[in-house]
Amino acid sequence: MRATARVVRRGRRVVLRPYRAAEVDAMESAMSSDDARDWLPLGPPPRHELRRRVEARGSMSDGRIDLAVEADGRLIGEIDARHPKWALPPGVWEVGITLFSRADRGRGYGREALVLLCDRLFGDEGAQRVSLSTDLENAAMRTVAERCGFCMEGALRSYMPVGDGRRDYALYAITKDDWTALRDREAAGTTTTG
Repeated sequence: MRATARVVRRGRRVVLRPYRAAEVDAMESAMSSDDARDWLPLGPPPRHELRRRVEARGSMSDGRIDLAVEADGRLIGEIDARHPKWALPPGVWEVGITLFSRADRGRGYGREALVLLCDRLFGDEGAQRVSLSTDLENAAMRTVAERCGFCMEGALRSYMPVGDGRRDYALYAITKDDWTALRDREAAGTTTTG
């Protein structure tokens, strides 16, 4: 892993960047809203965790890279990559993405953010494999994963606690070789991911 990884990634419509100190209240509010139950089944992180994300400035901290997703100059969500020491093999990362408002979903922001983060992980962080999971019934996120080249590898049964029960999750992954081939095809104009 190189310490000089670029922190800010700019796409056509979104920017991945470090959180700003002034955004802690907005993050806390978004993660405590009624809408948040859709994407935060475990509830919002504690305030000290939100401050840690700001203080990390988009670099690795506690086995994570946390970035704000910005569109049209406003904070619309977050994306993270996790590689906790001793928990995953070298080169293996897990990612998660959240768009705070339903109004911002389905507009291509999430897909572009995922592409930008994967470019960073495979290009700068030494990733060999990136995985993500989502509720088995989250058709929108599953479509985003598939459009970005991730393959479904199976179902994680009784994975996520929700209310008094548990939900099954779909596990998706993409390898560095698959990512490189996909991006090469995109550059040649034969497919698109972003």
